[in-house]
Amino acid sequence: MGLWCRLVTPEPEEKVNGVVTSSSPAVLKRWIALELKRLRKESGLKQKDAAARIGRSQQHVGYLESARNLPSAGDLEILLGLYGKQDRTEFMRELLTAAKRGKNWWANLSSAVPPWFDLFLGLEAGAAELSSFDALLVRGLLQTRAYAEAVIRADTDLTDEEVQQRVELRMGRQRILDREDDPVRLWTVLDEAVLYRKRGDSEVMREQLAHLLKMSERPRIDIQVLPLDAGAHTAQQGGTFTVMKFPPDMKGDPGVVYFELVNTGLYFEEPEEVALYERTLRHVHALAATPEDSRGIIQSAMKEV
Repeated sequence: MGLWCRLVTPEPEEKVNGVVTSSSPAVLKRWIALELKRLRKESGLKQKDAAARIGRSQQHVGYLESARNLPSAGDLEILLGLYGKQDRTEFMRELLTAAKRGKNWWANLSSAVPPWFDLFLGLEAGAAELSSFDALLVRGLLQTRAYAEAVIRADTDLTDEEVQQRVELRMGRQRILDREDDPVRLWTVLDEAVLYRKRGDSEVMREQLAHLLKMSERPRIDIQVLPLDAGAHTAQQGGTFTVMKFPPDMKGDPGVVYFELVNTGLYFEEPEEVALYERTLRHVHALAATPEDSRGIIQSAMKEV
């Protein structure tokens, strides 16, 4: 299985050679890596051959193609020349500059960000589409402040200051739902048990469920509820996960699957792995109530919590 964890970032949008792209350094870094890998393969060269031609190790080229490292401007120009793609030099230089220049919007909250979560924040900020199955909690992008605080306070080892920092971080992530030019496309399936699993008091829960109803009215947000009587499904084996898809300009990018565990995050990026979880999501979507019927289920839950 392809597993990887690194750090990254997000913010608004900018144009690179006329192409509007997320300025999340995480996604720009990924774009550069994908382009270098694609262009090398089109040239017919293997990694070891490309490395030998530029006087670098195969590991160095591999790190560039897996987004672990950014290339230097010099390496970038040499590689593009080697691949016979000098016409891509200006475009790739601008991507590289944007990736290096990007800032973490959560820089002032960095103490609230575990090392393994940094990458997720960057990828989420630059995603075009997020699809998820949420088995335990309302996902962070759809949480109210009060619900988020109740969830975070469940970790009794945190100080009040640490709790508030994490709440601010969670609220800050939600800005991608309000991007002016291209808000993220969000499609989530909630296990029905999530609607009844108490976080805070009844008022907190009712406010959270009312917020779900409000958000479900947005044209780029679909919320489905998986009924308790839906029966067995493939997602039961994996629990909560998110499939992230990126702008279509990033040719050949299969996307990334993210699992958040108690004290770490897992990232899967191999095409066959991403495809597996996409199939799982399609299966769960088919079992779940329609968005319209799901609103009825949420309204019923509001009367009972």
